[in-house]
Amino acid sequence: MKDLIVLLGILLLTGCKSTESITNQSKNNYPKMNLKDLHTEDKDVQTKLLLNAEEGKVISLQIASGEQLKEHVSNVPAILICVSGKAIYKEKSGDVTLKSGEYVMIAKDVKHEVNAITDSNFILIK
Repeated sequence: MKDLIVLLGILLLTGCKSTESITNQSKNNYPKMNLKDLHTEDKDVQTKLLLNAEEGKVISLQIASGEQLKEHVSNVPAILICVSGKAIYKEKSGDVTLKSGEYVMIAKDVKHEVNAITDSNFILIK
């Protein structure tokens, strides 16, 4: 799981290269995907499982502006990466404002919640 977290962190923090330069080098048969396109329901908080592996899960999370992922406890450690938008992560030890490219480590068995200031998209790795 540590390798997966490091890889995703590097990809999110360094950004993606233009598909034009990649296309010029070789043909890619994979469709271009966008996290926002995964969430098609008319719900304030939506999740979509992206990867379910032996080492852990990767989940896309979308929260509408002014809405909240209600307080809950994760039974495993996790990392929450803000891909777009702005939100406040809250737990007993304090609050952290997350913007695009920023992340927070969530310890096992810690009660927490996420409040979206703007429409926000996250990657949750656990």
